Amino acid sequence: MGRNTRKRRMPLAAKAVAASAALALGGGGLVWANFYASAHESDPSQNRTKSTAAQVATIDCPDVGQQLSNVPGRARGEVDGELASMDQQITDAYLRLITTRQAQAGDAQYVQNAILGPLKDRRKVLLDRIKLEINRAGGQAPGNLDGLASCSGRPADQPQPNDGQNGDGQSGDGQDQGDGQDPNDNGNGAAGPFADDFVDINDVQPNSRNLPNGLAANGRSGSRGTFTTKCGVNENNLFNSDNVIVAPGVGNGAHHMHDYVGNQSNTAFAGDDDLGNADTSCQNQGDKSSYFWPVLRVQDGTQEFDANDQGGGAEGNVGKILKASQAELRFVGNKRSKVVAMPKFLRIITGDAKAFTNGLTNANTSYSCTGFEDRQATDKYVLCPEGSQVVRTSNFQSCWDGQNIDSANHRAHVAFAGADGNCPNGFKAIPQLQVRLVYDVPTPTIENGQVKNPYAVDSFPEQLHKPITDHNDFINVMDESLMNKVVKCLNQGKNCT
Repeated sequence: MGRNTRKRRMPLAAKAVAASAALALGGGGLVWANFYASAHESDPSQNRTKSTAAQVATIDCPDVGQQLSNVPGRARGEVDGELASMDQQITDAYLRLITTRQAQAGDAQYVQNAILGPLKDRRKVLLDRIKLEINRAGGQAPGNLDGLASCSGRPADQPQPNDGQNGDGQSGDGQDQGDGQDPNDNGNGAAGPFADDFVDINDVQPNSRNLPNGLAANGRSGSRGTFTTKCGVNENNLFNSDNVIVAPGVGNGAHHMHDYVGNQSNTAFAGDDDLGNADTSCQNQGDKSSYFWPVLRVQDGTQEFDANDQGGGAEGNVGKILKASQAELRFVGNKRSKVVAMPKFLRIITGDAKAFTNGLTNANTSYSCTGFEDRQATDKYVLCPEGSQVVRTSNFQSCWDGQNIDSANHRAHVAFAGADGNCPNGFKAIPQLQVRLVYDVPTPTIENGQVKNPYAVDSFPEQLHKPITDHNDFINVMDESLMNKVVKCLNQGKNCT
């Protein structure tokens, strides 16, 4: 299996640029509309630029899936399908947002009346279906679901409350460019990233990473060993925009492209039998686990194989896909205790693909540079000096509830160990997967608050390619013998491959 061949659509960027060419606005490069513009103001151009807090950059919807921690097993397939339909609704609404700028400029209520209102109605239909499916399967739907129907217009430069971010908005001189072209449009309709999404690695303070789920290794005393599995860097060019964990059975469930190493049969339609019988890119053929993450791209105008496809250019993910020069997959132990074997087909997601609108509760990403890895940027892409490479790091949850290989919200069955190494009550310590990806990235050019040829992680369209949305996925498909070896290595303090 190789690259996906989805139904082709006109690229999101092309639609956005075509619709907004006559309405290029400043304020950091987003092609915005002023949500609260007054029809009585004498100078409309000032309305468009004077207050970033009054401009709609993207659509912010409650993450319904994270509220569903108790869905009966026989209802999960249907519920996951409804959640995937919700994601498609948001994508469609975001597309409408960025392709109706002319109408928005003439009507301060256009976004609410023509986009957010209808989106609420469509989400309400799906929420009613979810409640019905849960209750019909013998469960009890959360009482707050109806309150999750409404979405809002996310202002251009307004961090989420209490999200701990600093300056995650967009910079710029706020001037109308006047030539019908947006200076921050790098081929995706000005959907990011922006100059303020980047930081020089020398300006990142050492040991300053402060996300709730830190990247410090969990173990060096209780189970001190390591196990490294070598699975390549996706030499087989296995890409698709599916997500078999979150949206099983739904093509393009991720709305962004994934790199895959290890298991070679991971699609939205793969069941456990398919994964168990698959080929693997791992040197140890006993490891058929699936390791996958969003691709990293340089927005340099390259027309990739998915330039017109869903998950690719049709949804704003454009430019040259960068293949990692190194993909290090390492399992480590627990600070306080021995670890137990992971169950086969255990699924774990670390990080949050919707962290820009969700906030940092589940964010767990890090960017750094080789030679500077004591400096970890949490909500920024890093600019590395000559001779240094970009490093993406993510560490997975290392405590398991002892029963389930997945959960309704794909998080409740696993947890992070505390700073002291203790797992939550009822959870058991398991090997912790740490993924370190190294890339040769051309350094973007930033001048006068504008960034050219930036690199960015693929994302849901409305997440604007923010670095905080980076995430990583894992399905354990090691055979019993290999998993036992991993556990033994960690518990005996050995370093194994």
